[in-house]
Amino acid sequence: VQLQASGGGLVQAGGSLRLSCAASGSTFSINAIGWYRQAPGKQRELVAAIRSGGSTNYAESVKGRFTISRDNAKNTVYLQMNSLKPEDTAVYYCNANSPRLAYWGQGTLVTVSS
Repeated sequence: VQLQASGGGLVQAGGSLRLSCAASGSTFSINAIGWYRQAPGKQRELVAAIRSGGSTNYAESVKGRFTISRDNAKNTVYLQMNSLKPEDTAVYYCNANSPRLAYWGQGTLVTVSS
């Protein structure tokens, strides 16, 4: 499985961005895709995840502001980020889990200016 993340950039506080994670390869084996982020000097943390059955979960810090969704026809998962805050600044990574393996895409940088 290969994951291609895109959509990062520079935005002012209060603004919005949409990240995309396009999956290719043996996507039938994937049972969940998530977005993680890592800010400078901090550990990588789960932001949001969506499972094959459609259930989702979010970090408390982004609930009500971020929405994860997917387009099965395009094998793409999106992270819509609204009301962005400077503390959302981080490199965002998409991750896919299969029963045996975890896959990571390259990161995409999100910078939120105050």
